[in-house]
Amino acid sequence: MITERIVLNDRGAMLDAYILKTSKEMPNMTKRPAILVIPGGGYKMVSDREGEPVAMPFLAEGYNAFVLTYSVGKGKAAFPNPLEEAELALELIRNNAEKWNIIPDKIAAIGFSAGGHLAAALSTMGRVRPNALILGYPCILKWDNTDVLAEPIMSLDDKVTKDTPPTFIFSSSSDSLVPIENSLRFADALNKAGVSFEVHIFAGGWHGFSIASEVVLPDKRSLEANAHTAEWVRMCMTWLKKSLNF
Repeated sequence: MITERIVLNDRGAMLDAYILKTSKEMPNMTKRPAILVIPGGGYKMVSDREGEPVAMPFLAEGYNAFVLTYSVGKGKAAFPNPLEEAELALELIRNNAEKWNIIPDKIAAIGFSAGGHLAAALSTMGRVRPNALILGYPCILKWDNTDVLAEPIMSLDDKVTKDTPPTFIFSSSSDSLVPIENSLRFADALNKAGVSFEVHIFAGGWHGFSIASEVVLPDKRSLEANAHTAEWVRMCMTWLKKSLNF
């Protein structure tokens, strides 16, 4: 695997690329789909738990992966800064498709929590958009509480159109930080726009469970509380292969 870090601007935005090598032993994988990973963190920070650990399962399934570090903190995180950086990242991946052995029309984006808000913004408002969207316990609705978020955010359910890409959503009904109304409202908007989607609301699980493994969760209690939510990875891979026709 080849890794590369690309600086996007002087605000600290970066793109970490994880490019799988091609080999004559794997003739079906000379060209690959790709996944753009957008971690959460309340636009105050970029969560390590929702970055590289999320990229790894997709790499194992044959995707080239990219993790976006976008502008965070008061002022820097104000829109459109993060959206412009997500657009730049996606554009960079498409423009380098030949170099990185990527199929340019098979690029998905996955975002978690506030990163889900950014991924949804990219998919509904972006001048460039992914071919599939995955949202983990996403912030979707307008939120002015800057105790939780670095900057107020706009609602995105009213930005959904028929041009929004097919979407996979997962969240937990016991999430005490981002209510499942966010996921359900986005799903309802997708339904009304005629966009293909799949939704999984788990009965248990804490906010920020990421891939819900010992790699990202701190102790046995956390693993037990979030055990079932780990199923999203397997279900998402099945859905994504079908959605991208990969």
